[in-house]
Amino acid sequence: MPLSKGLENVYVAETSISSIIDDKLKYVGYDINDLVENDVTFEEVIYLLWHLRLPNQAELTQFKEELQASMVVPETIISSLRMQNHQQLHPMSVLRTTVSMLGVFDNEAEKDDGEAVYRKGLRLQARMPTLVAAFSRIRRGLDPIMPKEGLSIAANFLYMITGEEADELSTHAMNQALVLHADHEFNASTFTARVCVATLSDVYSGVTAAIGALKGPLHGGANERVFDMLEEIDRADSNVRDYIRYKVNHHQKIMGFGHRVYQTGDPRAKYLRTASENLAKAKNEEKWFQLSLEIEEAVWELKHLRPNVDFYSASVYHALGIDVDLFTLVFSVSRVSGWLAHIFEQYRDNRLIRPRAIYVGPKDRQYLPIEERD
Repeated sequence: MPLSKGLENVYVAETSISSIIDDKLKYVGYDINDLVENDVTFEEVIYLLWHLRLPNQAELTQFKEELQASMVVPETIISSLRMQNHQQLHPMSVLRTTVSMLGVFDNEAEKDDGEAVYRKGLRLQARMPTLVAAFSRIRRGLDPIMPKEGLSIAANFLYMITGEEADELSTHAMNQALVLHADHEFNASTFTARVCVATLSDVYSGVTAAIGALKGPLHGGANERVFDMLEEIDRADSNVRDYIRYKVNHHQKIMGFGHRVYQTGDPRAKYLRTASENLAKAKNEEKWFQLSLEIEEAVWELKHLRPNVDFYSASVYHALGIDVDLFTLVFSVSRVSGWLAHIFEQYRDNRLIRPRAIYVGPKDRQYLPIEERD
């Protein structure tokens, strides 16, 4: 019986949402390079993933209005965020709990018809940036700021974190990051969401399960570990090549490099490298970008690995004023669009996902009464 640990190269379903073929990432058939280089907005990408086509102007305007109208979160949720503000909890645990709580206060939480499922998804998509920005401010002793009418998701997210409207360069970088992280075929968190709703569980359960999977450092949490590495090298004033050589010689994972699926390099990384460089120059803070370049060169020299999407996203988020332990939450603000697209798709053509395992434990044991056991 064949075994593929980690389900590597095992195909478990068909999807129309995104694909990775010959190291090219496409959203519903559109090459990610084509979308990014034409400055597609995150709102257009959400619409594309959910409706399997790009919107026309009227559809996009209406869609943005619907998202804007749903961005404000109930005061009960803000109170919950204040209660969860203590050092023992990782912010991803806060997000996981709060998204689940959103379902408790949604009057349509248990409705399973297609239109209700879509409306719940839209509310979740709209409120994710509000939740993350609100928690970012609460943990700094500041009051949350509600979204501003007329701003894009990227611009509103930065506004709700800082209290000031971001400049064009920062908004552009944030929008690119959201677009690049929106979906990635059957990654761990997306697969988790689909497994969950394949039982006919609800949308909130599916997204909560996905957040739990994204929290891990081998998935969404990798970007946090990247910046931890940058700070570690900087504090110790280490020689970058010596640092990377030590990691390689001791078989330690270098976060932000390599990928299970891509063979020739992650096509998303180059855009975040450029965004990191542009932000570093504009803000006169080039240290982290230059250090990242040195690490990239050393890893290629010693391991022949290219950066993945996590590597330069770390320095981009830092340049945008986002705390390191919130990086994975920012990932969630984007990836929820993909999770919801896959949840909608799973519901449309559902089959319970129930794999098998090869048993390797003891065989043919006989029961012994407790007094006879050694």
